[in-house]
Amino acid sequence: MAGNSFGTLFRFTTWGESHGPAIGVVVDGCPSLLPLAESDIQPWLDKRRPGQSRYTTQRQEPDQVRILSGVFEGRTTGTPISLMIENTDQRSKDYGDIASKFRPGHADYTYWKKYGIRDYRGGGRSSARETACRVAAGAVARAVLGSAITVRGALVQIGPHKVDRARWDWAEVDNNPFFCPDAQAASQWADYLDGIRKSGSSVGAVVEVVASGVPVGLGDPLYDKLDSDLARAMMTINAVKGVEIGNGFDAASLTGEENADEMRAGPEGEPLFLSNHAGGILGGISTGQDVVVRFAVKPTSSILTPRRTIDVNGAETDILTKGRHDPCVGIRAVPVGEAMMACVLADHLLRQRAQQGR
Repeated sequence: MAGNSFGTLFRFTTWGESHGPAIGVVVDGCPSLLPLAESDIQPWLDKRRPGQSRYTTQRQEPDQVRILSGVFEGRTTGTPISLMIENTDQRSKDYGDIASKFRPGHADYTYWKKYGIRDYRGGGRSSARETACRVAAGAVARAVLGSAITVRGALVQIGPHKVDRARWDWAEVDNNPFFCPDAQAASQWADYLDGIRKSGSSVGAVVEVVASGVPVGLGDPLYDKLDSDLARAMMTINAVKGVEIGNGFDAASLTGEENADEMRAGPEGEPLFLSNHAGGILGGISTGQDVVVRFAVKPTSSILTPRRTIDVNGAETDILTKGRHDPCVGIRAVPVGEAMMACVLADHLLRQRAQQGR
């Protein structure tokens, strides 16, 4: 299987399956002498960890990370950093009934047709379990970015229910199980998602990730645009079906006057932007404003509601999926989106230094 690596100078490769003994990631290209310990990585994994509320899968994984290489006496050595997370709470028997059936909306069918074999236990490599590896890589990327660049994510929509941006409060994100910046919306989502969960169904969501403090000049104007790399990064996350930068698709309904990010003279000759419709990227290059990315996550395919499908012999049948699944996988996608943003920015920051010497 190809395609298990992401990035250019800052590059990571993930390995492992949902129900295997462990999962992990190898991060290459990290500069030497950066402070890094397991305690720097663990808080981000804890943020994504399953089983923390009734709105996510009840699989109980501690997601305890171990640094196997690339760090000596608390600092990076410049060599590949290998990170491992053991799987401790697999229930493979929950998937016995679907071993020969394909879940509608899931990767079961395409994996089987491509490879002639599939790991039906939790979906194998196609499981969102793999995203823990990305979060670990993202923690290393944050060490590369330093404290000047902050990356924050929030859930802005569950099903048809959106946040009210007039009530946006970043501090509220850590006060509810949805990473929601709107306390009132979070309360409404709780009731809505309880109904979805109790019915054995699932629902989609939209995640917004914002990076502040990004310097001007990251990205290249053609095939290595910062926004194209961000779009690819977010589209690699399990269940993501759409990505937008800045105004995104809403830009299609605007006039040139409305969409223009006008500029005035700022301090020390730097421009002062009057708006940020472009999401902090113009011509594939960062403007120095907040970089804003949103992505849409489809409903979890593993549901208790019977659905029509076929089996490996082509026979028509029905399927329902037992086990422990997220009624809204978009919730735990928030820290994953943050991690992918951090990895892309770290990669482009190192590429900028290599090309321009700054």
